[in-house]
Formats: sequence, structure tokens, C-alpha cells
Amino acid sequence: MPKIDLNTVPVRTGSSYPAPHDTAMKGRSQQRLGDAAGLTQFGANLVRLAPGAMSSLRHWHERQDEFLVVTEGALTLVDNAGETLLVPGDCCGFPAGDPNGHHIVNRSAIVGAFVVVGSRTDRETGWYSDVDLRVEVEDGRMRFLRRNGAEVAGP
Repeated sequence: MPKIDLNTVPVRTGSSYPAPHDTAMKGRSQQRLGDAAGLTQFGANLVRLAPGAMSSLRHWHERQDEFLVVTEGALTLVDNAGETLLVPGDCCGFPAGDPNGHHIVNRSAIVGAFVVVGSRTDRETGWYSDVDLRVEVEDGRMRFLRRNGAEVAGP
């Protein structure tokens, strides 16, 4: 596998969450390393968090596994068990179907980063633990809904 030149991988900022949840992603950026490498069976992203930023809303996946390794800084994992400090080399795994809502928060004064790897499936349902929201993904198209199934307009 050829080396990926990070300078050529687009940096993505912003959020796909509907308002008002989209503003919670300020200070997060990501580079889609798996796409840059042409991978199709799983995704891999380098996520950078500015001080005070979070990776996502606290969530869990029905069909997709997630694995992450911290590469830079001191970050905090927030999940159903509480908070855990993570430093470079620390790893976390989140099996599909386990309703352990999780996200990463940067409570430090410097930028933190991690690589997250996840399954790619044709369909997925993600649940957000702290807000009345879920996401349905099919063929790359996202639909945000309330827990009761009512549609929520995207950004």
C-alpha cells in the first residue's frame, strides 16, 4: 500500500447534523484516509479536535463497529460508564449493536487527534444518546429522524 500523503487529503469541517446540533461540531476536522486509500470495506478517518471541541454527538451504531486510537494530545472518552482520559496509544472499541453512547471531547488546551476505523454497510441506524435524534443511512444518503420516526430537516 502506498503511503498516504496527508497534505493531499481534503480536510472536512462542519457537520451533517440538523440545527441546532450542527453547531456542536465547531472545532472538529477530519480527513477521510480510507477513501484516499481506495478502501471499500471499512472507513478510516483522522479526526482533529481543537480545545473544547467534540467528535460527534454521543451515539451508537446498530450495524457498524468502531475502533479508535489516540495519536495526539489528551482527549476524554464520554460513554455510558462516565469519562475516561485517553492519551496517545490508548485505544477504544465499540461493537455494533451495543447501546453504549460515546464520543470524544477535547478538554485540554492543545489540539488532540485520533484515527477512527469503522465498518461500511449499505444500511445503518445510529442513535444519539442525549438528544431526541437518530440517523438512517442508506446508499450514502442520511435521514435524520426523531426517535418516534418524525423527519428532521438537515442542514
